[in-house]
Amino acid sequence: MSSTLKVAVMGAGAVGCYFGGMLARAGHEVTLIARPQHVDVIQRDGLRMETKRFDEQVHLAASTDASAVRGADLVLFCVKSADTEAAGAQLRPHLAPNALVLTLQNGVDNADRLRTVLPPQQVGAAVVYVATEMAGPGHVKHHGRGELVIAPSSGSEAAARALVAAGIPTEVSDNVRGALWTKLIINCAYNAVSAIAQLPYGQAVQGVGVKDVMRDVVDECLAVAIAEGVRIPGDTHAIVRKLVESMPAQYSSTAQDLARGKRTEIDHLNGLVVRRGDALGIATPANRVLWALVKLIEDKRGGT
Repeated sequence: MSSTLKVAVMGAGAVGCYFGGMLARAGHEVTLIARPQHVDVIQRDGLRMETKRFDEQVHLAASTDASAVRGADLVLFCVKSADTEAAGAQLRPHLAPNALVLTLQNGVDNADRLRTVLPPQQVGAAVVYVATEMAGPGHVKHHGRGELVIAPSSGSEAAARALVAAGIPTEVSDNVRGALWTKLIINCAYNAVSAIAQLPYGQAVQGVGVKDVMRDVVDECLAVAIAEGVRIPGDTHAIVRKLVESMPAQYSSTAQDLARGKRTEIDHLNGLVVRRGDALGIATPANRVLWALVKLIEDKRGGT
């Protein structure tokens, strides 16, 4: 990879707009592939990035078509987990043979699933820690954090250097599977609770019995992860407790989806733990209840 990259962001919602915008600010050639309401505004006015440090219009390309990935050195793959294979198939005809595709998604199995439709050697797993939301068409709001952990692969070191230089703390790790599971456990603990209550993390955790529920969720997730042979670094309970300190005002992505009448990723969060637990003979009642309640609300609101 050259020092100046051609970057495409597939599925540029809040996460993709933030990281794509940061790379564009650093001088890279970035194209966001997003929904029409965002593309129209970005093409006209640029992407508004409202962060802790700056609030500015960042000018970059935007398209609704997967063919805009053509020629990219680096593809940030940010679609919802349920759309992984379909979106991968859309970009396959346009993917350069030396491009690196990083999966910046929730869940633990997206990179494996993407490798079923793209050349496996071109797909790299990544873990995202960022609090963002789309505050309006073409307007991304950053609430906190913003670091990545990526798996070693062809091009990962060069991508990491470019990301770090763009102000995105990035680590290349040989235990991305463990980091993905840590992120999954955090999401399982917080996302459904925030979504069901429609409260930010800081308020949600103060609810009567909520911290006990979250502890049970984490215990179940750890039991499933250990049975699968996942090596999870650090004290997971402490990591989960600490998250609320860094982003108390953040609503989970699941809460944001429900509030907008959109389909959530709960099947790939608590739902995944339930399925893996069933397969392994491990009871996951706390995860099952949260998963079922979010699905009930999702169905009632007609998520699409």
